[in-house]
Amino acid sequence: MIAEKLIVLLRDGRKLLGTLCSFDQFANVVLQGACERVIVGEQYCDVPLGLYVIRGENVVLIGELDREKDELPAHMTCVSEAEIRKAEKAEKEARDLKGTMRKRMEFLDFD
Repeated sequence: MIAEKLIVLLRDGRKLLGTLCSFDQFANVVLQGACERVIVGEQYCDVPLGLYVIRGENVVLIGELDREKDELPAHMTCVSEAEIRKAEKAEKEARDLKGTMRKRMEFLDFD
């Protein structure tokens, strides 16, 4: 299983891809050539991280990637790190605004 390409889903929602170098009984994982896959809508970016150590308590899921298959659907567009960070920020602001509006409307009690 060592030297397999993996995807690791972390507790904070991040998705890391890389080649497995090492792991232990606590699910601590070392990835070589790791990158963070950031997906916003139809856009994505693989942010390079290099050699990456992941503490086991942060791991939600570890999965092996098939090297022969495409990892993403054809409709996804690869963009630069700057573009994906801008899209992430806009998405977060929209989500925060929606939450703020919901709190303001609670007094109406539509239930």
